Amino acid sequence: MKTTTTTLAVLAAMLGTPAYAATAEEAAKLKTELTPLGAEKAGNKDGSIPAWTGGYTTPIAGDKAGGRRGDPFKDEKPLYVVTGKNADQYAAMLTDGTKALLRKYPDYRLDVYTTHRTAAAPQWVYDNTFKNATRAKLTADVTSGAYGGIPFPIPKSGAEVMWNHVLRWRGSSWQVPLSQYQLTADGKAVLTTSGIADQQMPYYFQDGTLEQFAKSNEQWLIRLINTGPPIRAGEAIVGRNSIDASKDQAWVYLTGQRRVRKLPNPCCDTPTPATAGVMSFDELSTWTGRTDRFDWKIIGKQEMLIPYNGNKLLQPKSDTEVLGKAYLNPDFVRWEKHRVWVVEAALRAGQRHQAPKSRYYCDEDTWNCVLGDRWDANGQLWKTLWSQTFVAPDLPGTVIGAFGFTDLISGTAFVGDLFNSKPSQYALKPRYQDSVFTPDAMAGEGAR
Repeated sequence: MKTTTTTLAVLAAMLGTPAYAATAEEAAKLKTELTPLGAEKAGNKDGSIPAWTGGYTTPIAGDKAGGRRGDPFKDEKPLYVVTGKNADQYAAMLTDGTKALLRKYPDYRLDVYTTHRTAAAPQWVYDNTFKNATRAKLTADVTSGAYGGIPFPIPKSGAEVMWNHVLRWRGSSWQVPLSQYQLTADGKAVLTTSGIADQQMPYYFQDGTLEQFAKSNEQWLIRLINTGPPIRAGEAIVGRNSIDASKDQAWVYLTGQRRVRKLPNPCCDTPTPATAGVMSFDELSTWTGRTDRFDWKIIGKQEMLIPYNGNKLLQPKSDTEVLGKAYLNPDFVRWEKHRVWVVEAALRAGQRHQAPKSRYYCDEDTWNCVLGDRWDANGQLWKTLWSQTFVAPDLPGTVIGAFGFTDLISGTAFVGDLFNSKPSQYALKPRYQDSVFTPDAMAGEGAR
């Protein structure tokens, strides 16, 4: 019997044969025509997207370590404004969700500013990214051979792009005091969570090695202690996310029960207690999910208008200033034109999910997936997801802060991780003890 090349390819996919993302020749481009994280270094033809020249690493006037952050572009004015009335003129650069918001809400608008390619990372992250380009592989939806940098800087599949987002550079250890709100269909903002989130990425320990990391494969740790609203004060959640997402673990502490419970399924379209159940686990920061639920396809790389360099959003000192009816107040949202990877997710045969189809828009410079759209089982555009990024030269990097969604069918929305009413905004921390991210430690912190 003869086995065709196509048949071999199908069998390889079924058996999980490892596929390397880049050849040595391709990886060499990370030191020439590509940025160290894998973006096109050159600008676009008309100059509206400039060349990358190293990112933004200059301290911002007024910044205080561990405190509030300033806006390096505070004196800039919008180049133009996109509204429902002129959206057709910019349709090629707008996501389906953005166009739907412009149609549904007359007051919604996009203030578009000069594009700044602020993405940066420490040299050791660049060095590890270069190593990952030829050593990282994706087998049966699990990444291996990557450490301390972007795993697939020259992606060959949609799943690799999404892994780049999951393992994006955002620091090693940091703390975020935050507030989260549900926006009702009649425009009211209801506080769901006020608390402090400690986070750590063992994947990005500078003094670690691939061999050390492979012993646990835990890439992201989080502990959120609620301080409000009063009904939820003292509640807590701890999560330990693995490279093999089937091994993810999460626990919650409920003050009324005075006990810790392990969550049976901290994954996918399960509502997460971190948002009072308003968002699902895989909607956090646009996408925080398992790739094995979907088949992923790269639609292409496009020039799109996306939220970017949003330090402007951090400046008001009250949450009410930045909350709109079913979205963030457009007065404080900065949009820029950037090249993004467009990736589509289709529900894999035999799997179940409330959103069988999704599309994500991932910035080529940072790998932050900043916009996403989800369709329901009836084929209706259901939710449009977003994440705000801001410049953090002390990291250095351009990282995700606030995130959320608008339900285009019900008219409700959610805004997570607002820092406006807090004295600290994404404070970098020394390495936490691993015991901080355990159910025992969480129980000790919870109010009784």
